[in-house]
Amino acid sequence: MAGPAPGRRLVALALIVALAAGLPAAGAGQAPRPAERGPPVRLFTEEELARYGGEEEDQPIYMAVKGVVFDVTSGKEFYGRGAPYNALTGKDSTRGVAKMSLDPADLTYDTTGLTAEELESLDDVFTRVYKAKYPIVGYTARRILNEDGSPNLDFKPEDQPHFDIKDEF
Repeated sequence: MAGPAPGRRLVALALIVALAAGLPAAGAGQAPRPAERGPPVRLFTEEELARYGGEEEDQPIYMAVKGVVFDVTSGKEFYGRGAPYNALTGKDSTRGVAKMSLDPADLTYDTTGLTAEELESLDDVFTRVYKAKYPIVGYTARRILNEDGSPNLDFKPEDQPHFDIKDEF
């Protein structure tokens, strides 16, 4: 699968910036939270994400869940080369996370046919494990763009204490 054309990436970037402008500011009497600087948030094609599967010792380790790309390098003992969950890295493993499965057939973004229990488990693990522990470094092209390459108007940046999309662009 070829990645989105450069023009589509610009449309997606414009969409992200437009959405960021609508993010809520700190409430009255609250100081804005400082953003911890990490790698810039970016759009990943399947091919680009595959480069971060933990095989290269000097590369970060990334995986996607629900189209959100997380840097799981700090969990190298779980996600690095030869580690128990290495099969989840370098791809969007949403179905595998939902089913608690490392079966290669389940290591995909496709959630078609998942049970209500599996979808609930997915949301729980996504929030309590990935969003709570690992920095967001980007989004998959599928999350930001529709199949036809048009912007996904339902796209919402994830809210995470160390993630402030305004600081990324």
